[in-house]
Amino acid sequence: MGLAQFIAKVLRRFVWRWNAGDRTAARQAGDYGEREAARFLKSRGYKILARQWKADCGCEIDLLARDGDTLVFVEVKTRSSEKFGHPADAVDSEKQRRVARAAREYLRRLGRSDVYYRFDVVEVIGGAGGKRPECRLIPGAFSPDRSRYR
Repeated sequence: MGLAQFIAKVLRRFVWRWNAGDRTAARQAGDYGEREAARFLKSRGYKILARQWKADCGCEIDLLARDGDTLVFVEVKTRSSEKFGHPADAVDSEKQRRVARAAREYLRRLGRSDVYYRFDVVEVIGGAGGKRPECRLIPGAFSPDRSRYR
């Protein structure tokens, strides 16, 4: 192994360690919000099936849950306050399209066409200073037009 290859190998290892240990504040807040949303949904009788489910298309579903006989694709939005509006306002049409695309892939993998499902949003607000955040559920928050997302 030449000197240049050795240096590249060392740098790759260093960069990987640096990135693995350096999670962004936004990602940490998102993880926190997803944990709190899962706790909140469990208290309301939901069964959590998966967290951060990644589809092959690159899209992600924050929480997959079951509410009775209904499969629920949950988008979680976490904010420290509502100073700049409701967290759910960030679930714009592009975000809805990406979640719907991942949901279609999940349903296709499930291999059943008789599944009832819906798209919920959970807003997680606050939680600083050791206080529990306020969680708000918006069931059926959006219903993408299937013909548009095929």
